[in-house]
Amino acid sequence: KKTWYVCHNRDPTAYRYQFQDDPFLSPRTSSEFTLFSLSQESGRSAAKFFINNNPKLFTKDFAEPHIPCLMPETVSLLLEEVSEEALKERIHLRRVTAAVDMYDQLLQAGTAVSMETTHDLLDLIALYCDRNPAEDGGPQTESSESGEEAKKKKGRFRQASYFLNATWKENNNAERIFNLLSEKDTRCYAALIRGMVRHGAYARAFSLYTDMLNNRITGDIHIFNALISAASEVREQYNERWDLITELLKQMNQQKIQPTLQTFNSVLKALRRCGFLAKTQALHTLSEMKALGIGSSGPGNVDILQEIMSEISGMSFTCQDPDDDNKDLELGYKVHALVEVGENRRLVGDPYQQSIYYGRFFNLLCMMEHADVVLKWYKRLIPSLYYPNTQGLKDLLQTLDTESRLDLIPTIWKDIRSLGHENKSGLVEEVLSLMARDKHSPEVQELFAQCALDIKTVYTGEGGWSRLEWTPAALSYIASLLLRTDKTQQAWEILQLFKTNNRVPSAELLEDFLLACHSSGSSQRAVELVQMSAAFCLSTTPKLAEKVLAQFDMSSSSVNQSTLSQTQGPSENKTLKMIKYEHERYHNTEYII
Repeated sequence: KKTWYVCHNRDPTAYRYQFQDDPFLSPRTSSEFTLFSLSQESGRSAAKFFINNNPKLFTKDFAEPHIPCLMPETVSLLLEEVSEEALKERIHLRRVTAAVDMYDQLLQAGTAVSMETTHDLLDLIALYCDRNPAEDGGPQTESSESGEEAKKKKGRFRQASYFLNATWKENNNAERIFNLLSEKDTRCYAALIRGMVRHGAYARAFSLYTDMLNNRITGDIHIFNALISAASEVREQYNERWDLITELLKQMNQQKIQPTLQTFNSVLKALRRCGFLAKTQALHTLSEMKALGIGSSGPGNVDILQEIMSEISGMSFTCQDPDDDNKDLELGYKVHALVEVGENRRLVGDPYQQSIYYGRFFNLLCMMEHADVVLKWYKRLIPSLYYPNTQGLKDLLQTLDTESRLDLIPTIWKDIRSLGHENKSGLVEEVLSLMARDKHSPEVQELFAQCALDIKTVYTGEGGWSRLEWTPAALSYIASLLLRTDKTQQAWEILQLFKTNNRVPSAELLEDFLLACHSSGSSQRAVELVQMSAAFCLSTTPKLAEKVLAQFDMSSSSVNQSTLSQTQGPSENKTLKMIKYEHERYHNTEYII
């Protein structure tokens, strides 16, 4: 007998469920998440398009139980005769072109079409902007997002269908059929106005609304919601935008139309583009919502968010609106606790907005919490919910630095590589800088040295990684870390890279190398160090030469002859003369630095 256990908790170590079928496509960064998600959706849409356009090839259903979404959505038209029932069938199956053709045939045959069917036809044409849904991947959820806000989302994660959205064309079939009607009611106007706003024809929507008022036809809630969301698109000045919104709300009141949640959300979103008016008018809007029993607001303009959180804490929400920077740690925890209730995580928004939310939450933790708590959240959020950007990782490093937990940097570096940020030179140098700044215990220094050698491969391009360009700081940090663990040979190889990459070492680094040479008793390396300093024309060369003469045995037996130039006398060679010359310069010349 087998017992199956179902885990309802999210696995913080696993990638999102949508990527678990193909581990190779597990994203490491937010940009990879966008790319893989769009690729996955594109493939799914292509398969769906093929199935729906070739339903006869997919008639066998092997799934037990039956899974409707795996079968063709469309079916063949059953009614071929010219009739209103055939028109209804085409509307039901969302065959826009076929429905328009059938409507025209009915008019040519002199057959009257009921107003209810006409309403449905206008809704269909306006929703899909006079195109079959298969051409654009289906309609998106109706949104009050303005055109300018949509432009601001350039570069963010968007569904593939976003790129195929149509724009409203003048005198399209919806307008043509509308103009053919002898009697037009509110529903007819609502279909066109909503379609115009949805597809960017904002001025035409207001013009049609004016025509509706001139014909003494009252509007409905859908018309006003659409026009309020479009108000900021037809007015330039903040005051003008708010005046237009106010006028629409007054007209709603005159026509005795009760506002809904969507109405107030449209007002609040429009206020985001009303500049200095936003805060004051938003408070008034929240008060009106509470008076009508929609939402809640706090007293005055103080601690509104606190009161809202107290009232909604622990509640699970259902999305009713399509588009559903405070450094208060306790309030941040309350907000996040609310996000984790039920399906509330969906309210955070699309993946781009989720990245912003989790990034700011993590930034708040790094600023306000202890390192142990930050690390707990770090493991809990990454990679299942959050792909940290460069700034997020720098915030984490700053937290470790503040609380003297730099011993964890090698572990964080492994995460940086796995998350695909090893090609960010600023972040890599930040890691090196923190490790090289102070001296630590031998155990920690050994970890740092191994981490430095791994970072070196990022600059040399080993393992197929894209190469970073060497900087004097990066070379100095790696060399210093290697010297502290007596990895002199590897440190010396780093020193040679200064010359190879036309970089100049610092005087402090050469002093560190000189100390290493003295500890190992390597006169030959000390001489080479002076030669390198002289080759770079460093002002510290004379002082370095003096130390070499004072601390090392410069006899021929102590210095490898292959390293030195040919001798000019029985006991001196060119290199020794150069060192002594620099020594004399140090004592007899005043240097201006």
